[in-house]
Amino acid sequence: MELRHLEHFIAVAEQKHFTRAAEAMSISQSGLSASIRALERELHAALFVRNTRSVELTEAGRALLCEGRRTLAAAEAAKDAVAAVQGLIRGHLTVGLEQCLGVVDVPALLAKFRSSYPGVEIEVRQGGSTPMLDELSSGRLDVAFVATAGDPVDGLDLRPLSKESMVLVCAPDHRLALAKEVSLQDLAGESFVDFDRTWGARAISDRAFAAAGVAHPVTIEVNDVHTLLALVAHDLGVSLVPERIAAKRGDHKTVPLTPGSASPWQVSVAVPTGQAQTLTANALLGMLPTNKT
Repeated sequence: MELRHLEHFIAVAEQKHFTRAAEAMSISQSGLSASIRALERELHAALFVRNTRSVELTEAGRALLCEGRRTLAAAEAAKDAVAAVQGLIRGHLTVGLEQCLGVVDVPALLAKFRSSYPGVEIEVRQGGSTPMLDELSSGRLDVAFVATAGDPVDGLDLRPLSKESMVLVCAPDHRLALAKEVSLQDLAGESFVDFDRTWGARAISDRAFAAAGVAHPVTIEVNDVHTLLALVAHDLGVSLVPERIAAKRGDHKTVPLTPGSASPWQVSVAVPTGQAQTLTANALLGMLPTNKT
Protein backbone atom coordinates (compact mmCIF):
# COMPACT_ATOMS: atom_id res chain seq x y z
CA MET A 1 0.00 0.00 0.00
CA GLU A 2 1.51 3.31 -1.08
CA LEU A 3 1.25 6.37 1.13
CA ARG A 4 0.15 8.51 -1.81
CA HIS A 5 -2.84 6.22 -2.28
CA LEU A 6 -3.83 6.81 1.33
CA GLU A 7 -3.35 10.56 0.90
CA HIS A 8 -5.64 10.52 -2.14
CA PHE A 9 -8.22 8.38 -0.34
CA ILE A 10 -8.31 10.73 2.67
CA ALA A 11 -8.65 13.76 0.41
CA VAL A 12 -11.72 12.26 -1.30
CA ALA A 13 -13.17 11.18 2.05
CA GLU A 14 -12.84 14.71 3.44
CA GLN A 15 -14.01 16.56 0.34
CA LYS A 16 -16.72 13.99 -0.52
CA HIS A 17 -16.07 14.89 -4.13
CA PHE A 18 -13.45 13.69 -6.62
CA THR A 19 -13.06 16.98 -8.47
CA ARG A 20 -12.58 19.06 -5.32
CA ALA A 21 -10.20 16.45 -3.90
CA ALA A 22 -8.14 16.47 -7.11
CA GLU A 23 -7.91 20.26 -6.94
CA ALA A 24 -6.85 20.12 -3.28
CA MET A 25 -4.14 17.55 -4.10
CA SER A 26 -3.07 19.39 -7.29
CA ILE A 27 -3.44 16.28 -9.46
CA SER A 28 -5.71 15.39 -12.35
CA GLN A 29 -9.09 13.86 -11.61
CA SER A 30 -8.24 10.86 -13.76
CA GLY A 31 -5.04 10.32 -11.79
CA LEU A 32 -6.92 10.55 -8.51
CA SER A 33 -9.56 8.08 -9.68
CA ALA A 34 -6.87 5.65 -10.82
CA SER A 35 -5.18 5.91 -7.41
CA ILE A 36 -8.43 5.12 -5.58
CA ARG A 37 -9.15 2.17 -7.90
CA ALA A 38 -5.67 0.80 -7.24
CA LEU A 39 -6.24 1.02 -3.49
CA GLU A 40 -9.62 -0.67 -3.76
CA ARG A 41 -8.09 -3.49 -5.83
CA GLU A 42 -5.37 -4.01 -3.26
CA LEU A 43 -7.85 -4.10 -0.38
CA HIS A 44 -10.46 -6.12 -2.31
CA ALA A 45 -13.14 -3.70 -1.13
CA ALA A 46 -15.09 -0.73 -2.42
CA LEU A 47 -14.21 2.35 -0.38
CA PHE A 48 -16.80 4.79 -1.74
CA VAL A 49 -20.40 4.80 -2.89
CA ARG A 50 -20.33 7.08 -5.91
CA ASN A 51 -23.17 9.15 -7.38
CA THR A 52 -23.38 12.14 -9.71
CA ARG A 53 -23.14 14.78 -6.96
CA SER A 54 -20.96 13.37 -4.21
CA VAL A 55 -19.30 10.29 -2.79
CA GLU A 56 -19.87 8.61 0.57
CA LEU A 57 -17.68 6.18 2.47
CA THR A 58 -18.62 2.53 2.59
CA GLU A 59 -18.23 0.59 5.83
CA ALA A 60 -14.80 -0.50 4.62
CA GLY A 61 -13.96 3.10 3.78
CA ARG A 62 -14.91 4.30 7.25
CA ALA A 63 -12.72 1.61 8.78
CA LEU A 64 -9.78 2.67 6.63
CA LEU A 65 -10.16 6.40 7.24
CA CYS A 66 -9.13 6.44 10.90
CA GLU A 67 -6.26 3.99 10.44
CA GLY A 68 -5.19 5.75 7.25
CA ARG A 69 -4.82 9.02 9.11
CA ARG A 70 -2.82 7.28 11.83
CA THR A 71 -0.58 5.67 9.22
CA LEU A 72 0.19 8.98 7.52
CA ALA A 73 0.87 10.61 10.89
CA ALA A 74 3.24 7.75 11.78
CA ALA A 75 5.02 8.11 8.43
CA GLU A 76 5.47 11.83 9.07
CA ALA A 77 6.83 11.06 12.54
CA ALA A 78 9.32 8.63 10.99
CA LYS A 79 10.59 11.35 8.65
CA ASP A 80 10.91 13.70 11.62
CA ALA A 81 12.92 11.10 13.54
CA VAL A 82 15.44 10.78 10.73
CA ALA A 83 15.67 14.56 10.48
CA ALA A 84 16.30 14.78 14.22
CA VAL A 85 19.22 12.35 13.96
CA GLN A 86 20.65 14.66 11.32
CA GLY A 87 20.30 17.62 13.68
CA LEU A 88 17.29 19.09 11.87
CA ILE A 89 13.58 19.47 12.48
CA ARG A 90 11.48 19.69 9.38
CA GLY A 91 8.14 18.49 8.11
CA HIS A 92 4.67 19.70 9.05
CA LEU A 93 3.03 21.06 12.21
CA THR A 94 -0.77 21.27 12.42
CA VAL A 95 -2.07 23.34 15.33
CA GLY A 96 -5.67 23.54 16.55
CA LEU A 97 -6.93 26.59 18.42
CA GLU A 98 -10.18 27.61 20.09
CA GLN A 99 -10.55 31.38 19.86
CA CYS A 100 -10.18 33.84 22.75
CA LEU A 101 -8.28 31.52 25.08
CA GLY A 102 -5.96 34.40 25.91
CA VAL A 103 -3.47 32.41 27.99
CA VAL A 104 -0.81 32.01 25.30
CA ASP A 105 -0.04 34.43 22.50
CA VAL A 106 -0.23 31.72 19.85
CA PRO A 107 0.66 33.96 16.85
CA ALA A 108 3.82 35.12 18.64
CA LEU A 109 4.60 31.53 19.65
CA LEU A 110 4.25 30.31 16.06
CA ALA A 111 6.39 33.18 14.78
CA LYS A 112 9.12 32.19 17.24
CA PHE A 113 8.77 28.56 16.15
CA ARG A 114 9.04 29.45 12.47
CA SER A 115 12.14 31.52 13.14
CA SER A 116 13.76 28.57 14.94
CA TYR A 117 12.56 25.86 12.53
CA PRO A 118 12.12 27.39 9.05
CA GLY A 119 11.96 23.94 7.49
CA VAL A 120 8.62 23.15 9.16
CA GLU A 121 5.39 23.98 7.36
CA ILE A 122 2.83 25.36 9.85
CA GLU A 123 -0.93 24.90 9.48
CA VAL A 124 -3.44 26.39 11.92
CA ARG A 125 -7.10 25.41 12.30
CA GLN A 126 -9.49 27.35 14.52
CA GLY A 127 -12.60 25.72 15.93
CA GLY A 128 -14.29 24.26 18.97
CA SER A 129 -12.34 22.23 21.51
CA THR A 130 -14.50 19.10 21.24
CA PRO A 131 -13.82 18.36 17.54
CA MET A 132 -10.17 19.36 17.93
CA LEU A 133 -9.67 16.69 20.58
CA ASP A 134 -11.16 14.18 18.13
CA GLU A 135 -8.79 15.39 15.41
CA LEU A 136 -5.84 14.98 17.75
CA SER A 137 -6.91 11.40 18.48
CA SER A 138 -7.21 10.62 14.77
CA GLY A 139 -3.84 12.15 13.86
CA ARG A 140 -5.22 15.16 11.96
CA LEU A 141 -3.69 17.60 14.45
CA ASP A 142 -0.28 17.53 16.11
CA VAL A 143 -1.13 19.86 18.98
CA ALA A 144 -4.17 21.86 20.09
CA PHE A 145 -4.89 24.69 22.51
CA VAL A 146 -8.24 23.80 24.04
CA ALA A 147 -10.64 24.75 26.82
CA THR A 148 -12.28 21.96 28.84
CA ALA A 149 -13.36 21.08 32.36
CA GLY A 150 -10.00 19.31 32.71
CA ASP A 151 -11.34 15.77 32.45
CA PRO A 152 -8.86 13.14 31.18
CA VAL A 153 -9.18 12.11 27.53
CA ASP A 154 -8.09 8.62 26.46
CA GLY A 155 -4.98 8.72 24.28
CA LEU A 156 -4.33 12.42 24.87
CA ASP A 157 -2.09 14.34 27.23
CA LEU A 158 -3.74 17.60 28.41
CA ARG A 159 -1.17 19.91 29.98
CA PRO A 160 -2.92 22.69 31.95
CA LEU A 161 -1.90 26.27 31.21
CA SER A 162 -4.53 28.16 33.21
CA LYS A 163 -7.69 27.59 35.22
CA GLU A 164 -10.42 30.06 36.18
CA SER A 165 -13.99 30.19 37.44
CA MET A 166 -17.16 30.50 35.41
CA VAL A 167 -19.29 33.59 36.13
CA LEU A 168 -22.69 34.96 35.12
CA VAL A 169 -22.92 37.82 32.63
CA CYS A 170 -26.21 39.69 32.29
CA ALA A 171 -27.67 43.04 31.24
CA PRO A 172 -27.08 46.06 33.54
CA ASP A 173 -30.79 46.21 34.45
CA HIS A 174 -31.24 42.45 34.89
CA ARG A 175 -32.84 41.31 38.16
CA LEU A 176 -29.56 39.64 39.22
CA ALA A 177 -27.15 42.36 38.08
CA LEU A 178 -26.48 43.65 41.60
CA ALA A 179 -26.38 40.26 43.34
CA LYS A 180 -23.23 39.38 45.30
CA GLU A 181 -23.39 35.84 43.85
CA VAL A 182 -25.93 33.58 42.17
CA SER A 183 -26.65 29.85 42.15
CA LEU A 184 -27.80 27.87 39.15
CA GLN A 185 -31.22 27.57 40.80
CA ASP A 186 -31.44 31.39 40.72
CA LEU A 187 -31.28 31.14 36.91
CA ALA A 188 -34.33 28.90 36.54
CA GLY A 189 -36.66 30.33 33.92
CA GLU A 190 -33.97 32.41 32.19
CA SER A 191 -33.17 32.28 28.49
CA PHE A 192 -29.52 31.91 27.57
CA VAL A 193 -27.09 33.21 25.01
CA ASP A 194 -24.30 30.67 24.63
CA PHE A 195 -21.52 29.39 22.44
CA ASP A 196 -21.71 26.53 19.96
CA ARG A 197 -21.79 23.09 21.62
CA THR A 198 -18.21 22.41 20.51
CA TRP A 199 -16.81 25.21 22.70
CA GLY A 200 -15.34 24.32 26.09
CA ALA A 201 -17.35 26.94 28.00
CA ARG A 202 -20.62 25.63 26.53
CA ALA A 203 -19.78 22.06 27.52
CA ILE A 204 -19.08 23.19 31.10
CA SER A 205 -22.36 25.13 31.28
CA ASP A 206 -24.42 22.28 29.83
CA ARG A 207 -22.96 19.82 32.32
CA ALA A 208 -23.40 22.15 35.30
CA PHE A 209 -27.08 22.82 34.60
CA ALA A 210 -27.77 19.15 33.92
CA ALA A 211 -26.15 18.17 37.24
CA ALA A 212 -28.18 20.83 39.06
CA GLY A 213 -31.43 19.76 37.43
CA VAL A 214 -32.02 23.28 36.09
CA ALA A 215 -33.16 23.92 32.51
CA HIS A 216 -30.63 25.63 30.25
CA PRO A 217 -32.60 26.79 27.19
CA VAL A 218 -30.16 28.36 24.72
CA THR A 219 -32.23 30.64 22.49
CA ILE A 220 -29.25 32.33 20.82
CA GLU A 221 -26.12 30.40 19.86
CA VAL A 222 -23.00 32.20 18.63
CA ASN A 223 -19.38 31.56 17.68
CA ASP A 224 -17.95 34.90 18.75
CA VAL A 225 -17.16 36.24 22.22
CA HIS A 226 -17.90 39.91 21.52
CA THR A 227 -21.24 39.11 19.88
CA LEU A 228 -22.24 37.04 22.91
CA LEU A 229 -21.42 39.87 25.32
CA ALA A 230 -23.28 42.42 23.18
CA LEU A 231 -26.39 40.23 23.05
CA VAL A 232 -26.27 39.74 26.80
CA ALA A 233 -25.85 43.50 27.38
CA HIS A 234 -29.04 44.10 25.38
CA ASP A 235 -30.90 41.69 27.70
CA LEU A 236 -31.47 39.02 25.04
CA GLY A 237 -30.36 36.36 27.50
CA VAL A 238 -27.83 35.61 30.21
CA SER A 239 -24.74 33.44 29.95
CA LEU A 240 -22.12 31.59 31.97
CA VAL A 241 -18.64 32.40 30.72
CA PRO A 242 -15.07 32.20 32.05
CA GLU A 243 -13.82 35.19 34.05
CA ARG A 244 -11.40 36.01 31.24
CA ILE A 245 -14.24 36.48 28.75
CA ALA A 246 -16.44 38.38 31.21
CA ALA A 247 -13.57 40.83 31.75
CA LYS A 248 -13.65 41.94 28.11
CA ARG A 249 -14.99 45.41 27.41
CA GLY A 250 -18.77 45.69 27.13
CA ASP A 251 -21.91 47.00 28.79
CA HIS A 252 -22.73 43.73 30.55
CA LYS A 253 -22.59 43.05 34.29
CA THR A 254 -20.61 40.20 35.84
CA VAL A 255 -21.86 38.25 38.88
CA PRO A 256 -19.92 35.44 40.62
CA LEU A 257 -21.46 31.97 40.92
CA THR A 258 -21.78 30.24 44.26
CA PRO A 259 -18.73 28.02 44.82
CA GLY A 260 -18.98 24.60 43.20
CA SER A 261 -21.78 25.59 40.81
CA ALA A 262 -19.73 24.78 37.71
CA SER A 263 -16.40 23.16 36.89
CA PRO A 264 -13.52 25.59 36.32
CA TRP A 265 -12.67 26.54 32.74
CA GLN A 266 -9.25 25.00 32.08
CA VAL A 267 -7.07 25.99 29.15
CA SER A 268 -4.66 23.24 28.17
CA VAL A 269 -2.27 22.37 25.42
CA ALA A 270 -3.17 18.89 24.19
CA VAL A 271 -1.02 16.35 22.37
CA PRO A 272 -1.30 12.61 21.73
CA THR A 273 0.29 10.50 24.44
CA GLY A 274 3.59 8.67 24.18
CA GLN A 275 5.07 7.76 20.82
CA ALA A 276 2.22 9.39 18.92
CA GLN A 277 3.64 12.84 19.74
CA THR A 278 5.57 14.37 16.86
CA LEU A 279 8.98 16.00 17.14
CA THR A 280 7.56 19.23 15.76
CA ALA A 281 4.86 19.27 18.46
CA ASN A 282 7.45 18.61 21.16
CA ALA A 283 9.58 21.46 19.82
CA LEU A 284 6.60 23.81 20.04
CA LEU A 285 5.78 22.65 23.58
CA GLY A 286 9.34 23.46 24.59
CA MET A 287 8.72 27.10 23.66
CA LEU A 288 5.67 27.53 25.88
CA PRO A 289 5.88 29.91 28.83
CA THR A 290 5.92 28.59 32.38
CA ASN A 291 2.70 26.90 33.51
CA LYS A 292 0.32 29.50 34.97
CA THR A 293 -1.94 27.24 37.02
